[in-house]
Amino acid sequence: MSKGSPGPTPGFLVWRLANKWRVAVDRALGPLGLTHAQYSLVASLYGMQRAGERPSQRRLADHTGLEALYVSKLARALESAGIIERTRDPRDPRAVQLRLTDQGEAVTRRAITVVQELLQQLTEPFDGLDSPRTRAFTGELTTLLGVTLAPPVPNDESKRGATP
Repeated sequence: MSKGSPGPTPGFLVWRLANKWRVAVDRALGPLGLTHAQYSLVASLYGMQRAGERPSQRRLADHTGLEALYVSKLARALESAGIIERTRDPRDPRAVQLRLTDQGEAVTRRAITVVQELLQQLTEPFDGLDSPRTRAFTGELTTLLGVTLAPPVPNDESKRGATP
């Protein structure tokens, strides 16, 4: 909570919503053997493959907003589960390319359906996933994601007296 407002701050609400969403997705995808983070990876990979791309782990990290080291860890686990295939990029021996296996594509398609149903539930207060309110909300979230955040500088005199 902020000193200047009687209710929760936007940051607190975004954090709560993100946690609520992650828990719901984890529970819904558990029977498919996926976590929310793994889903983010395979669903993104699915879309990129459909567009004709065979992304590297780095490219997928950039696309998802996940740290490259975390993508590598997730990719190894998904490879062990038979969901993705990791191969060296013939153009860059340091890079690892990712591809969904046939099993991975089938699991990902089922997972996308499950998550779409959850999204529909989440956006019902806005009149559903395709409503103008949901599109506006998505636009607002996209705007916030575009903001570059830097840690505050300790003892920054220009911020003294400002309410967080």
